[in-house]
Amino acid sequence: MQLTACEPSAMSEAVVMEPPRGGGRLESSCGAGESAASLDDVIVDTMNESSEEESTGEKEEEIGARHDITSSTKTTVVPVEQSSNTQAVAARRPDSLSVPAAAEHRLWTSQRDAEVELRMGDSGLAAETPLTVNQMFVSAVERFGGYTALSWKEGEQQKSLNYKDYYQTCRTAAKSFLKLGLQRYHGVGILGFNSAEWFISDIGAILAGGFAVGIYTTNSPEACQYVADNCKANIIVVENHKQLQKILQVEDKLPHLKAIIQYKDALKEKRPNLYTWEEFMELGRDEPDAPLDAIISSQKPNQCCTLIYTSGTTGQPKGVMLSHDNITWAALSTSKHVCLTDATQAQEVVVSYLPLSHIAAQMVDIWVTMKVGGATYFAQPDALKGSLVNTLKEVRPTAFMGVPRVWEKMQEKMKSIGAKSSAVRRKVAAWAKDVGLQTNLTRMNQSGAAGRAPFGYHIAKKLVFKKVRKALGLDRCNKCYTGAAPITKDTLEFFLSLDIPLYELYGMSESTGPHTISLPNAFRLTSCGIEMPGCKTKLHNPDEEGNGEICFWGRHVFMGYLNMPDKTEEALDAEGWLHSGDLGKHDESGFLFITGRIKELIITAGGENIPPVPIEDAVKEAVPLISNAMLIGDKKKFLSMLLTIKCQVNAESGDPEDQLTPEAVELCKKLGSTATRVSEIAGGKDRAIHTAIQEGVNRVNEKASSNAQRIQKWTILDRDFSVGGGELGPTMKLKRPVVHKMYKEQIDNFYKELTTPTTPDNPLPPK
Repeated sequence: MQLTACEPSAMSEAVVMEPPRGGGRLESSCGAGESAASLDDVIVDTMNESSEEESTGEKEEEIGARHDITSSTKTTVVPVEQSSNTQAVAARRPDSLSVPAAAEHRLWTSQRDAEVELRMGDSGLAAETPLTVNQMFVSAVERFGGYTALSWKEGEQQKSLNYKDYYQTCRTAAKSFLKLGLQRYHGVGILGFNSAEWFISDIGAILAGGFAVGIYTTNSPEACQYVADNCKANIIVVENHKQLQKILQVEDKLPHLKAIIQYKDALKEKRPNLYTWEEFMELGRDEPDAPLDAIISSQKPNQCCTLIYTSGTTGQPKGVMLSHDNITWAALSTSKHVCLTDATQAQEVVVSYLPLSHIAAQMVDIWVTMKVGGATYFAQPDALKGSLVNTLKEVRPTAFMGVPRVWEKMQEKMKSIGAKSSAVRRKVAAWAKDVGLQTNLTRMNQSGAAGRAPFGYHIAKKLVFKKVRKALGLDRCNKCYTGAAPITKDTLEFFLSLDIPLYELYGMSESTGPHTISLPNAFRLTSCGIEMPGCKTKLHNPDEEGNGEICFWGRHVFMGYLNMPDKTEEALDAEGWLHSGDLGKHDESGFLFITGRIKELIITAGGENIPPVPIEDAVKEAVPLISNAMLIGDKKKFLSMLLTIKCQVNAESGDPEDQLTPEAVELCKKLGSTATRVSEIAGGKDRAIHTAIQEGVNRVNEKASSNAQRIQKWTILDRDFSVGGGELGPTMKLKRPVVHKMYKEQIDNFYKELTTPTTPDNPLPPK
């Protein structure tokens, strides 16, 4: 493997080493004749301070030695190839090789202007030449210049940008950022729904030498201030007046802020340093290319270009520093792993709707798609409030990524419609789903080996499966993914029975998105698949059942947390492995299964360790009326549970309403209840529902591996969990610490000591 150097005469050496342990007994492979270039997939999530400039290396010398490896093996020197635009990059290859104490670069940093050593391999994808974002984009323009890159609706009119114009527009935006005073290694905050302007701001910031920094649209003004201050944002790009107001409220607390740009709607007020999108783009239109080209030429693959701020479910958000190589290499590996086709053969199409401040959406919508010359179509801002299916039917994507709640909502809607069908239709659908499930389970167990499908499958496909796919807008989609949060086996089996396998993937912001991905020829229900090419997995401190902390190694592993050396050291061990905080195990075929999260692990007063998710999923499966379940019991004598009921969601605000969903109403009728509102059920008001839930809990308890894992008490809350309510994160992941605080009274009631009255029949005194 050769690395590139900018200066023609420059030659440098790269230290290479192998992680002490690795995994991955399965390898991904594309079908014969398929081109694997890049595109879709990803996931999961997990922000900080200091407003003073720090020089490179100040703090690293104090703590960097922690990452020196002391194994007594030889060092391999790798020659560096000369190439334009890419500086010499330090690289480390996993081989348990010792690292010289005076090594110029280390595997991690917490400083904005530092460079890191890359975890290079000596063969395969891990040995690919590191690229900057600009180099990957230029390559895409050369190969796919005339192909559609971005497409969106303005009223009823469909607008689009091809790759050539997309790149030039990003360069113009970069020149505008520089004219507004964007400094090297300072942030450009982007606060708004997915759009072409979002993408252009992101890439323009990177080309101009700044950091692309997505800010969640649900953030409060104070949360926006934290992110903007932490990344020293010089410029903030907002979608509309509503988001603008958040920034204006905290503007006086942002000492580095120089300009604000609003990319949708007319400005309602004129202010100094506030620009419309058109005014902003005009600033750089006639600026010379030379200053920008000089900045681009100075960029190196092992320097930071993007900050992903964690959702802050476990404290202050952390700024995950991603390098050029993190992004460009992860896009390459992902596209190869899932066998995406190059646009010159058949263009991949994706729909952008998930929050772009999350790594999952950025990798799928921006980077992997760019790698293969795919087309990204933008959904409407109300996508998650009901319009997504309409967009899917118009666009007909070839690959689609949904968080579990998206798939669950589709499942609920289809069940609701199915319940209203005629008896004959219901029988046909039930038969088809049975055939679909059995056929797909057989394929799964044969690892996708081509076998003759039963005759009934072809009939079911014609009568049911094709119609369902068309109704969902997934008739061209042969890659449906789920990630960012746990999904229930019930939902996986529901879609599998409709001949729509959902391929789970697993990763973190800290691993630039995916680490493992399921494939059509390699998947297991509830497994998150096999690791991507060039990545390695180890299980740290496994127990007798093989469950250990999942650790990652590869060029997708992040640089560190901005300004947080201590937190960085917690995430990366001395050998450079990224510790996920998740518990998992491999089966005999090498498939990875997530079995819990260390921080979520409930340790009862009796000392028993209990992962909550499997129990929560079991209760939701046993009682389909339940929307969300959260297990309680850390440091408690027994387990209890908070439950919510499936209800309608306000189309405008996204907040849960009192009205039950049609499916929930039907379920209530079957249970002998006339309830149509949550308020008629919450707190045990409806005896029929209370009895049904208790029976479901009893069934789950019967399968418990010990008495400590039995649910002793539960209650139904008066409203469902939501993003707006604070219980769920942007990707619908449960924020357990927040729920604990919000429902402290209900939780305390579970564990109140009951006093026993003294009566003639009960002579014992109260405890």
